Formats: sequence, C-alpha cells, structure tokens
Amino acid sequence: MNFRIDRRSLLLTGTLGVGALALPGVALAQAVARGFTHSVASGEPGPDTMLLWTRYVPADRGAVKLRTQIATSADFSHIVAEGEQITGPWRDHTAKVTVAGLTPDTRYFYRFVAPDGSFSPVGRTKTLPLGDARRFGIAIFSCSNLPFGYFNAYGHAAAREDIDLWVHLGDYLYEYKQGGYAPVGGAIGGRWPEPAGEMIHLADYRLRYASYRSDPDLQALHAAKPMLVQWDDHESANDSWEGGAENHQADEGDWSARKAAAMQVFREWMPVSETPWGSYEIGTLATFFRTESRLLARSQQPDVAPLFKDADPVKALTAFRDGAWHDPAVTMLGSEQEVWLDHAMRRSVKAGQRWQVVGFGTILGNLSTPADALTWLAPDADPRAKAYVQAGVLAGKLGLPLGYDSWGGYPAARARFLKSSQAMGANLLVVCGDSHNAWAFDLAQDGKAAGVEFAGHAVTSPGFESALKTDPKVVAAAMVKANPELKWCDTSRRGYMALTLTPDQARNDWVFVDSVTEHNLKASVGHSAVVQRGRNVMG
Repeated sequence: MNFRIDRRSLLLTGTLGVGALALPGVALAQAVARGFTHSVASGEPGPDTMLLWTRYVPADRGAVKLRTQIATSADFSHIVAEGEQITGPWRDHTAKVTVAGLTPDTRYFYRFVAPDGSFSPVGRTKTLPLGDARRFGIAIFSCSNLPFGYFNAYGHAAAREDIDLWVHLGDYLYEYKQGGYAPVGGAIGGRWPEPAGEMIHLADYRLRYASYRSDPDLQALHAAKPMLVQWDDHESANDSWEGGAENHQADEGDWSARKAAAMQVFREWMPVSETPWGSYEIGTLATFFRTESRLLARSQQPDVAPLFKDADPVKALTAFRDGAWHDPAVTMLGSEQEVWLDHAMRRSVKAGQRWQVVGFGTILGNLSTPADALTWLAPDADPRAKAYVQAGVLAGKLGLPLGYDSWGGYPAARARFLKSSQAMGANLLVVCGDSHNAWAFDLAQDGKAAGVEFAGHAVTSPGFESALKTDPKVVAAAMVKANPELKWCDTSRRGYMALTLTPDQARNDWVFVDSVTEHNLKASVGHSAVVQRGRNVMG
C-alpha cells in the first residue's frame, strides 16, 4: 500500500476513508458521514468520566455543533450519556467532549452525531475501576515513525481483549522533512507523511497529525480503548527543552512560537485534556501518574561535546562529572511538577494503593557505554560513528552516562525523585520510552532498592541494530554486564509493552512484532519480568 496522498484528502477525508474502519463485534447500522475525517478516540478515563474525540469538517468548512452519545451496546438502544461541542477551523475542526455519570469498570460504545443526523464511526472505551480491582492490563507504546514501517504493534494490540488502557509515552509522530529521518532507500511502503518539509508552523503540525492519524492501525487502536498520552520531543522538535531544541535552527523562526504551535496542535488532535500532568486511580490496585518532561520546565541538556576537544579531555570530563553535572538547579520536571508528583504519590501510598506507576518520556535507569563497544562497529564504519563510540567509551570509564537527553543528564533531579519514592514507601514502577530499545532496570538510590523500570522499544523507529554490525545478543550481554541497574535488554526488535497489574504482582511483557517492513500483525512475547509487591526489584 502506498501511503502518500494529497493534502486535501488528508484534511477532508483521511487516507483510507473513515467508513472502512470496523471494530470486532461492532456493526455500523448507518453509513458514516464523510465529514468525519479521522475516526474517533477516547482518553483520560476516570471511574465515571471519559473524554471523547473526533474530527468533523463540514462542506463549508465553517463552525458546526456536534453531539456525542455513549451507550452500553453497539446499537445505541440505551444511551447513558450525551454531550455537545461547537468546533471549527480555529481548532482544526477537532472536537473533544468529556461525559460524566458513567459506571466504573464498564465497557461502552460511543459515537458523534453531525447536524444532519449522520454518525461518526463507533468507538469502544472503558472506565477505570473503583474499589477492589484484581487485575488491570496496560499496553505501552512509544516512538512511532511512519516512514520506518507499518504500525503493526498498534494493530496487534488493538485486537487484544486483555488490555484495559493504552499509554503512549511520546514520539507519537516525528517532525522531520521527507528523507530527514527515514530508511536509506526511502519510506517503507511509500509511507511519507505530509507536509514534505519539516513541521515548524501551525499548519505543518496539523497536516502531520492528519497524516499519522490516517493510518488504519492507529485508528483501530484509538477506537478500541481509551489512551493516556503525553508528548516527548518529536511532537515539537528533537531534543527539545524549555528554551529550544537540537532540531530548531535560527532560520526557523522563534522557538516560543514553534513550541506553542506544537502544544496547541497536540491538544487539538489527541484525546487529552488541557492539563499538562495528572494522576489516575485504578481502583485500589494502582495510581498511574502522567508527567510532562519536555517543554514546560526542562533545563537544557548538558553539552559535553566540547569537553572531548579539550587538551586534556579526561581532566575536563572529570571536572564536569564532579561539578556541573550534579547541579541541583538542572531540572527535568520543574519544581512545581516535582512537588505535585511527590504529594500525589504520597496520597496514593497513604490511601493503600498497591502500586505507584509513573510514566516518563525518557529512561530513568543508569546506562553507560561498555568498554568493548568499539568492537561492535564494522571496520569500514563512518568515522563519525567511531568517534561517537570512542567518546562514549571514555565517558563510561569515568562513570558518565550513555546520553544526556534522558535522566542521565539530570542526576540531581533523578536522585530527588528516587529519594522521595523511597521515603514514602512507594511500590514504584516506572515506564518510559524514547530510546527505541527495550530495557529492564532495578532502580537504586544510595545503595538501596528504589523501584523497577520497564523501558519500551519503539513501534517502528530503529534501535542499536541500525548502526551496529555485531550480534544483538552480544550487545545486550555487554550492556547488562557494564550497567549494574540493567538486568535485561533487547536492542534490535520493535513492538510494545504489556503491563499486567494484580494486587501482589506486576508483570511486564515485551511484545515483539514479526516485522515492520510489511503489514503483518503477528507478534510474540520476547521477554517478561515480574515484580512482587514490597520488594522494588525484579524476580
């Protein structure tokens, strides 16, 4: 399937035609109105509330009032809640309605109604449990780059009935121009998103979301279950922080304007509220904490590249390691969010919630480059790649991290979070994305167990295997040996994580798809890790 289409089709009808979307067990009694361009989605569930999303473009492209209906059956014979919203070009014709009065732990069907009485596709959703909960399943995604392949992970997960909630930890899309970050031979299956150039301005971001949201597997995912989603860097620009980004140049205009556009369009096109962070109680079983660690308060990442050009790089790196690297003012979340997260987690622990599950965009576990990493490169490897790995090996020998865009660049902030978690007696589960690879960490602080981290592999974005010629099993073994917190990793396969929570045990499955280069929904569990409540370590 060649995915590339013209802009008008993306904005007015979606790629595949929304009438093509069908969910298991859902029969559409009436034809879907053409004005509904990108199906439906739900998000940010509560025990009695749900946020519902759609996009409707009328023929005159003006303002329109939409109704939403939520029912207990697919034929909508018993409508239990309704809502309305006026939408138009000022919000790119997207609509979000939060309905209340729902029953906890209940599956619902929902749809939107256009002014002429025609309907959107039917979506399914499920409220969070209230009170005693014995099991809850969460599928966790990150890093879905359209040109690198098919979203088979989404399609595989969408068909599962043992999952109650989707969580997307960021890099839901990518900002680059066509060919800027894509396979050498071109986009897999012709899956080039619009616009052709890098997304910088409001219209660019809107069109890029329209491209991604037209993917059939992503539409199926959104229409099957509710999602908690937060941006990472590529929703704005690579390695973004409060005041700029690695992939924002001076000739691309003011960063504040670009950041504002990125945030606005994210909130238009995603099933999210306007709040930058939040907590979600899963009955008595767990609290999930949605965080923001990119655009609102993150300090700029440390730039260590100049240190390697110093006359004495070891001395320069050592000085950095012992000084500026530990600056307590350098923050990932900002003081306001740090305090909120501390207080919210304490309330969860005090209330007797069995698990505290925190979602971050980037890896919290400590990672350094192994000393033998240079042997992983081919003899004819790009000199820049060799220089990069040489620098990583030197830094690793000095106790410095593999990268600085993750929590490795913010050790004081990391320590504050983990000390806080230890002090309150949390049963901490951290889930994160960003790295494209799969990791399992026993987190520690001051020599004591602090929690467990399950770090997810990408939906499609390539991992270490794209740059290394060594057997991935050799790479994984060396990474585990060199990093005490790291207990397992896979640096070569794509997919998603499935986290299953029960009162006394949490199990995380790393699900690997068979392929991203062809549309194939086959997948299997490649590794599982188990945590017993009260231990804060795996096993």
